[in-house]
Amino acid sequence: MNDLQRHNVPGASLRDFLMLPYAELEELNLRAKEQRKDRATAQQVGEERLRYLTDEKRIKAVTVLFSDLEGRLHMLDYDKKFLLKNSDNLTFDGSSIRGFTPQRESDLRLILDWSAFYWAPGDIFGPGKVLVFANVIDRDGSPFAGDIRGMLKKLSTDAYSKLGYTLNAANEIEGFLFQGLDAERRYHETGQFDYVHTGGYYHSLPGDPLRTFIDTVAEVQRAMGFENEKDHPEVAPSQFEINYSYGEVVAAADQIQLYKLICRQVATRLGMTASFIPKPVVGVNGSGMHTNVSISKNGKNLFWDSKGEEKISKFAWEFVDRILTHGNDICLMLNASVNAYRRLDPHFEAPNQIKASAVDRGSMIRIPIGNERSARVEVRSVSPDANPYMVMLAVFKTGLEGSVAKTKNLRQADRFLPDNIYDAMTNFREAAWTSKLLGDDVKRRYADLKQASADRCPRLLGSIVKAQEVQFHHEVYNQYLWNQF
Repeated sequence: MNDLQRHNVPGASLRDFLMLPYAELEELNLRAKEQRKDRATAQQVGEERLRYLTDEKRIKAVTVLFSDLEGRLHMLDYDKKFLLKNSDNLTFDGSSIRGFTPQRESDLRLILDWSAFYWAPGDIFGPGKVLVFANVIDRDGSPFAGDIRGMLKKLSTDAYSKLGYTLNAANEIEGFLFQGLDAERRYHETGQFDYVHTGGYYHSLPGDPLRTFIDTVAEVQRAMGFENEKDHPEVAPSQFEINYSYGEVVAAADQIQLYKLICRQVATRLGMTASFIPKPVVGVNGSGMHTNVSISKNGKNLFWDSKGEEKISKFAWEFVDRILTHGNDICLMLNASVNAYRRLDPHFEAPNQIKASAVDRGSMIRIPIGNERSARVEVRSVSPDANPYMVMLAVFKTGLEGSVAKTKNLRQADRFLPDNIYDAMTNFREAAWTSKLLGDDVKRRYADLKQASADRCPRLLGSIVKAQEVQFHHEVYNQYLWNQF
């Protein structure tokens, strides 16, 4: 019996859409994940997925996912029969996506990344649907410059084909759960967010709203092959964190987008709002997205060295030094909103010091305790509203290819990240390194989007969250409000 039948929807018995048990979903998604890890060829995976879609009569639509320049997730549902005939020619209007193309050159195409294919729980995403991520290409078939996922995929593919490197990442993504639907969009009316829970770190009783939300999200993630590790309430009231396993860098960035989508979808079904605004409430800890990274070759973790400083290798320390050198250059890529700079507040374990440490949680980079398998570097100064593909691109490309400053004691230097978006924009615009990361055109477009957000908000942060920094936040995008300017 499907959801429609359970709720006595008229005509539901006539519909026979795919609704798989969670255990079966997990098995299918883990099998697909293994193919991705084994780097099965695009042709092989594509043929297999198209054959599956053809044979599985209970699928009605394929949800195609892509991200804009700021990292906002976009989804298009294609009728399955249409997609099977036109999978190599899926066009859309790029001028309707902020930061993509002007109206005069609006046509763009989506190329399905069949390796990034997910079976989703029908009770959360609707019956009869599967999900697949896509890259964006230009009219002439070349990669679209504004598609950061495509840039990250190229970096990952080149690192593997030229150097044998597998780029690995896992993220600890914090968020808040607030009372009511659309709490962010209604913030300018209420001027406040209402907690659903005030228990604090690790404390949430079975069956309370926060625990119910966390448990439900964890179940959906498990079914979608996330391979969960642990979940818990965080330090601030109504704050949560749900951790899952390491993955290859593009898959890891895809999972960030899915994680946030799942959280929002589950919260909505519970009559609440999941928010990834970094510091929605002043006076309590903000939300971060600690980004754990490592590089392996032939199955060996290149960041591990049992005799190295803090038990990581010279290669890993060089990676760290390059990120520290360019810390201010890339800050806008890791902290993408006006509100993100509220989080870089030293009173709340803010990771705003441009240094590396094994113990000091105020450091931009932390070296966690690890072993041969788990040795890694943790970039702590990342906000959860940043474009995950841009974060991974900035961290890995900088760590591998950036320069190293001749600053004495670089890893302990008394330097700080910007405490406002204006300084971060100046650093970003003036840095030669960010032009190498993104190219001049995309760099300009991204900076212009950040400038537009900043210009619509009070210049000084002050001590209270302003309505505008929520209203004009890129994840709470409201075209009607933007067009009032």
